[in-house]
Amino acid sequence: MRIIYQLGLFLYTIGIRIASIFHSKAKLWVKGRVNVFEEMRLTLKSGEQRIWFHYASLGEFEQGRPVQEAVKLAFPNHKIVMTFFSPSGYEARKNHSAADYVFYLPMDGANRSKKTIELINPSQVYFTKYEFWYFYFNTLAEKKIPLFIISGIFRKEQMFFKWYGAFYRSILNCVTYFFVQNDASEKLLQSIGIKNALVTGDTRFDRVAANAKKQTPNAIVAQFAKDHAIFLAGSSWPADEKLIATLCKSSNFKFIIAPHEIKESNIQSIISLFPATCIRYSEANLLNINAARVLIIDNIGMLSSLYQYASIAYIGGGFGAGIHNTLEAAAFGKPVIFGPKYHKFEEAKSLIALGAAKSISDESTLKLAIATLFDNESNYQAACEKSAAFIGASKGATEKIMQEIIRY
Repeated sequence: MRIIYQLGLFLYTIGIRIASIFHSKAKLWVKGRVNVFEEMRLTLKSGEQRIWFHYASLGEFEQGRPVQEAVKLAFPNHKIVMTFFSPSGYEARKNHSAADYVFYLPMDGANRSKKTIELINPSQVYFTKYEFWYFYFNTLAEKKIPLFIISGIFRKEQMFFKWYGAFYRSILNCVTYFFVQNDASEKLLQSIGIKNALVTGDTRFDRVAANAKKQTPNAIVAQFAKDHAIFLAGSSWPADEKLIATLCKSSNFKFIIAPHEIKESNIQSIISLFPATCIRYSEANLLNINAARVLIIDNIGMLSSLYQYASIAYIGGGFGAGIHNTLEAAAFGKPVIFGPKYHKFEEAKSLIALGAAKSISDESTLKLAIATLFDNESNYQAACEKSAAFIGASKGATEKIMQEIIRY
């Protein structure tokens, strides 16, 4: 199985190199790793104590960020090294103040993992949610470097829990401690003999609650939203945008569209969908924003603070691989709507059960969801209160994790 794993790594690398000819993200993935070891050698200073946090992408960073910030406070004499697998994470957070050093993670491999760990030389390592790399984890275990999994979540369909999953279970055995999101994950780990796990909940609740508490104002968006009902689509994909465009003729909403992809062709596609006046955020100012009915967010990093201006939030991805982050909107006490592919997301199911969210599948169910959540004032206020209460009741994972970490 190890040979198959190595073959998979090789084929993935070849595939992404071919894709880099045509795809900008793949090109960044390749380019970012060309001189990464030399970059580490030249950048990392000798004599430092370091703690390493790794994230697959931007979403995982937001999930692990509360713990990273708490660890930085708890260990002020250590430098924080942060790595990303995906360009969308690295490019957005390569200059972030939460870390002293930020790099791309070199692809897993026997030699590459050893070289990376020797260069970073961490005293503690944190991976978030579900990135498990055989050679990295084994090298850390061999060197007896503590490895923690933050906000881990496991499902019975995963390879770890199959009769043929011994190789993948060996990766889990390298972990010092699992901080998992729910009881089901803990029980699955116990079923394969792993006892070093603690149910702490999801650290994203701490992150989104802190973000909502700050409520950083944005003068342009505030002017756009003034005295209007705002339908905000966050992390939208083309299928979401086509559906949302049908509301333009049949509702009085103003629309904020924050697409998952902000490349020029996608922005132009969104503009073509809306007959109403569109304006890009990059071209908006306090004088021209009042004439617009659709504001397109053509940058990365603003979305989490924009939900404060929403009357109702639509979360994209539900017609593709799965919905994006519903918690950022819920933290601001907003009712949430999303597509049909949400069943892997416990928070989405909880929000539906509470009456604070609706799943839709087409234009008619979208309009029905809006009518149910928004058109009746008492129903709307109840949905808002339930969203906010759900976040408030689910906080505290970071504190539980830190109590265990200090023991090490």
